[in-house]
Amino acid sequence: MNILMSGGTGFIGRALVDHFEKQGHTLYILTRGQSRVEGLREYIHWLSEDGDEIDYLSHRKIDVVINLAGEPIGRGRWTPEKKERILHSRIESTKRIIEIVKHLKEKPVVFIQGSAIGYYGYSENDRFTDRSLSLLNSFPSEVCDIWENTLHYLNHPDIRKVIARIGTVLHSKEGFLAKALLPYRFWAGGKIATGNQFVSWIHLEDVVRIIDYLIYEKSMHGPVNLTAPHPVTMDELGHTLASIMRRPYWFPFSEWMIRRTFGEKSVLVTKGSCVLPSKLLHSSFSFQYPTIRKALSNLMQ
Repeated sequence: MNILMSGGTGFIGRALVDHFEKQGHTLYILTRGQSRVEGLREYIHWLSEDGDEIDYLSHRKIDVVINLAGEPIGRGRWTPEKKERILHSRIESTKRIIEIVKHLKEKPVVFIQGSAIGYYGYSENDRFTDRSLSLLNSFPSEVCDIWENTLHYLNHPDIRKVIARIGTVLHSKEGFLAKALLPYRFWAGGKIATGNQFVSWIHLEDVVRIIDYLIYEKSMHGPVNLTAPHPVTMDELGHTLASIMRRPYWFPFSEWMIRRTFGEKSVLVTKGSCVLPSKLLHSSFSFQYPTIRKALSNLMQ
């Protein structure tokens, strides 16, 4: 199988590339870096003004497209310039990869569009499924709404379109968990803000397995929540982490303190939403890490 992917050098993208390469698939990875070939991976420079990658790929056979490109939302403060880059990078890359697909002589079977559960907005009371509408009450929800709507430019009837709304991905060396572990290593873990905010998490291995499943499962289309079946509050997450690490859970981090340090970006940890993977739960997919204790126990080995 031939897979065209953007965002293949990111946190989730690298895990997917390794997974697909082990399966023997050919990978065309769109990158801002130099074009090069490494085994089954061909890195193709893109998003230049001349659009050379469009002509280059037009004669290639592409079976699957996975679009994960975009400025990292969790890196750096949300200055006006950073927020503009976060939004613009997602729109620009999605429009360009759609343009690539339009020029392919043979169309892919499926187009998987990356997104995030930030689409739903923040709430301590609501429960969100794949069919829920956005509250549009935060910067991430506005970004995801515009990002997903960009997919409307791809209107080919024979291409199955899936929007992968990815939750808080857990891995011990990168992302949210890697940062959350730091205070516990210094015996200073504790409640973050109220502790009542939900964390709709998912183990990185399950993210890879779900995206692989979405490629082959023809019944899957439209928005699909990539979250574990059992979301937890930040308090539950902290207590479980402290228990597994055999560390105390005592030092409180007030919302005021976090906002003072991180500015508007603090909502990524002080706010949350309970997001349920309804479509996956009603499918044949089986989660390898359905509970937070099982996921953290694996990651902390």
